[in-house]
Amino acid sequence: MSKEQLSAYPVTPQTMVSADGGDWRPLYSYPELMEVCNRNGSEGIAASDDSKKTVCGVLAILIGGLGLQYFLIGKTAAGIINIVLSLCTCGLWGIVNLIQGIMILCMSESDWRRKFVDSESTFPIF
Repeated sequence: MSKEQLSAYPVTPQTMVSADGGDWRPLYSYPELMEVCNRNGSEGIAASDDSKKTVCGVLAILIGGLGLQYFLIGKTAAGIINIVLSLCTCGLWGIVNLIQGIMILCMSESDWRRKFVDSESTFPIF
């Protein structure tokens, strides 16, 4: 199917698709097709919403140990895991959050959506 044909269907980031007639994979694994999902207003974060990426990056840098960057994108379990790791390492986990925040601010919008927002991973780190 082409992108235009795909846009006629109600797709989500988890919809299984085959871009080239080969293996079937979730839509979020094809960045070039995710724009169809965003255009349809599905669960993915809208393309015009770059501010969440920036806010997540800044939160991860400044107060990453609280896990607020995960709560903001709806990954509650990841936020709780982040808090537990911060407590267990006496705050040293903040170094990982600092690196993560810098990486979030440097990556493209589509990479950020694929790795953090649309990912099925419970605890996306990098």
